[in-house]
Amino acid sequence: MSEKTVIKKQKVKTILVSQPEPTSENSPYIALAEKEKVKIDFVPFIHVEGATARDIRKQKIALTEYDAIIFTSRNAIDHYFRLAEEMRYTVPSTMRYYCQSEAIALYLQRYIVYRKRKISYGNKTISDLANIISKTPEGRFLLPSSDKLKPEIPNALNEIGINWNSATFFKTCISDLSELKNVYYDILVFYSPSGIESLYKNFPDFKQNDTRIAIYGKSTIEAANQRGIRIDIMAPTPETPSMTMALQKYIREANSKK
Repeated sequence: MSEKTVIKKQKVKTILVSQPEPTSENSPYIALAEKEKVKIDFVPFIHVEGATARDIRKQKIALTEYDAIIFTSRNAIDHYFRLAEEMRYTVPSTMRYYCQSEAIALYLQRYIVYRKRKISYGNKTISDLANIISKTPEGRFLLPSSDKLKPEIPNALNEIGINWNSATFFKTCISDLSELKNVYYDILVFYSPSGIESLYKNFPDFKQNDTRIAIYGKSTIEAANQRGIRIDIMAPTPETPSMTMALQKYIREANSKK
């Protein structure tokens, strides 16, 4: 089914976001709910489970053998340092860190003295980060990742010819959504292919009917199309670069008086 297929915009009163509830009072979702007078709930459709030291050893990974780390997510940072502590490995001050974005790089402050470390970061894309890494290709690089590593990541790293390995430091798991069995929402919001997978794992007979589906990101759009889902709201776009902006645009059009 085409991702451009739409139905007549019906009024929106309730929204379910398939992610954990934001902890910040400045969350754009809180502002959206207040401005548009809609109810927004948050239920994580997936959750992360960390690997054990034994799991890492089974993958034949010795943390002492690497002098550079590539981080593509905050989860990777959390589980790398958790496992380093569990394995009684003191991360040396000479370690080089390469992060996919500035936000991920700044997250390192939870574990290291930021200003005293060798930290580089890209502009959100793995190709941009790979270009930065290619300027200092010496040494051995470790990529702590989930069990669902996007193929473009190893492709980009292989292209620059560095000596690198990846290891599964955490897994993405399907959450139990049985409490939602008889609950209806006007809009369901998805940010990852795993969220789509969770929907159908929990509700194999899911029928979209009048439920509007909001999708963020190319890979999530592809996952929705593979399931034959009608996509009613998409982000990012030039007009609506964030999901909350896309939702607000849709809500205002749907809830406006005719």
